[in-house]
Amino acid sequence: MTHTTTDQPDRRASGAVVPVLAFAGIVVAVMQTLLVPVIKDLPQLLSTAPSNATWVLTSTLLSGAVATPIMGRLGDLYGKRRMLILSLAVMVVGALVSALTSQLLTMIVGRTLQGFAMGAIPLGIGLMRDMLPREKLGSAMALMSSSIGVGGGLALPAAALVAQHTNWHALFYGAAGLGVLAIVLTLLVVPESPMRAEGSFDVVGALGLSTGLVLLLLPITKGSDWGWSSGTTLGLFAGSVAVLVLWGLFELRVEAPLVDLRTTARPAVLFTNLASIMVGVAFYVVSLVLPQLLQLPKATGYGLGQSMVVAGLCVAPLGLTMMFTAPVYARLSAKYGPKVTLIIGLLIIALGYGGGLGLMDAAWQTVVTSVVLGAGIGLAYSSLPALIVGAVPASETGAANGLNTLMRSIGTSVSSAVIGMVLANTANHVGGMAIPTMHGFHVSFLIATAAVAVGLLMALCLPKARRPVQQHTQLRASSEEDAALERAEEVLRGFRGLVLDASGTPVARAKVTLIDRRGRQAGATVSGEDGTYALAVPAQGAYVLAAKASGHGPLASAATHSGEERAVALDLSLPGETVSA
Repeated sequence: MTHTTTDQPDRRASGAVVPVLAFAGIVVAVMQTLLVPVIKDLPQLLSTAPSNATWVLTSTLLSGAVATPIMGRLGDLYGKRRMLILSLAVMVVGALVSALTSQLLTMIVGRTLQGFAMGAIPLGIGLMRDMLPREKLGSAMALMSSSIGVGGGLALPAAALVAQHTNWHALFYGAAGLGVLAIVLTLLVVPESPMRAEGSFDVVGALGLSTGLVLLLLPITKGSDWGWSSGTTLGLFAGSVAVLVLWGLFELRVEAPLVDLRTTARPAVLFTNLASIMVGVAFYVVSLVLPQLLQLPKATGYGLGQSMVVAGLCVAPLGLTMMFTAPVYARLSAKYGPKVTLIIGLLIIALGYGGGLGLMDAAWQTVVTSVVLGAGIGLAYSSLPALIVGAVPASETGAANGLNTLMRSIGTSVSSAVIGMVLANTANHVGGMAIPTMHGFHVSFLIATAAVAVGLLMALCLPKARRPVQQHTQLRASSEEDAALERAEEVLRGFRGLVLDASGTPVARAKVTLIDRRGRQAGATVSGEDGTYALAVPAQGAYVLAAKASGHGPLASAATHSGEERAVALDLSLPGETVSA
């Protein structure tokens, strides 16, 4: 296991870290969204049937779903910055492949490679958790989590403008350029996190999860083409259930699983992930409905007759509002906690969709709907990583947020399939063309409202948050002041004491790591100038406290916590024996 040479991040660098990581997230969103304005033209552009052209979008979705939890786990093991750069580099290669071809299979390969960039979101959130002081962490994670919406909102009008006035391949050259810029900025500004999970990479688990996800998402995205009751669709659904059940049984038995299902089954994690699926559904409905409503000709009696670019500009406030809700989220969450903020966000989304049913008669009304929904989705998206971070050990941040991002992706996939089916089944056929109806748009908004109601139920089922100290002591102490503040707070359940040298003198700035019985890191901190340390434990059981400091030998000391609401006093003596307080 490797660590970086310093235990203290550069505070001067931390100011630039957040915007650079958020920019990486925006680049990923741009990559996802850049083909939306030309979806209807893809069959002609690629000289293929419409059912084949949809693979250009489906391939990105599938590879993103597979890459997200895998890159998160690799980041926990081998370095989050390293994997972030790798994700972006694969995306750049994919964008260049797509830019240089008009052939369907090559385009699908390029788009598959671009999907790997989806891992950047959980990796960015993990880097923020490891490096930032707690007072900056909430708003930073909110901005990173919202970057998918921000990038999508900004990319729609920009991509429409490019597609309308230049060769459509320019979209991919632009995405590649943004990817290179994100890599350069990350190399210059973002330091590598010293946090590492114990164990090795679970190859069998990665293959099992990948197979299960592909078998699940393929029929969801292609069911309307194949027929929902066809043998292929039902066979793939049955196959996905079988594979995912076997994968789950395997993950429960392996020493270092790709996804710790015991952690995932905790109510705080489980209900957050279920709520994430519903937020993903709600986010995608507005992106599918409003651009179509805006671009339908006025001759239909309800279409708003706007150009591709104007339609993109009317929906852009969705992403911009998400970006501006990040600081609002930080204040709300600091006062009420992320659970309450998630509930507020879901209520605002419900208000947006409910009000949106009556705001479909003019372009300015769609802007109002976009702003309200952007505010709600921004608050909801911002709450999700904070809820996950507060419920899992520091060493599992990447993998846990990767799984949460995957849940959102599954939500958008389900949303895309269901709304596509609704609009197709309610369409009017004029001259061989399917024209979506206002009834179809209304049903789509009602489906989104129902998804929000289910998400609200999941959010209400979330357990009450533990006292903030128990979450914060798992966050990496990012400065001497933060470390001193952590030690000054009362640890209700954990270990506390002094780090001493062989002569009994307190050792300042010693790295103290808490390792659970499975060899996984469960927390870490840095001793203060007076040698004191404090670490919360996630549950009762046997632990190892590992301490190291410059100029001293390392120490590994076994300790057991009963799980009661009390701190066990334990002094750590370097480099010799452990001394009880």
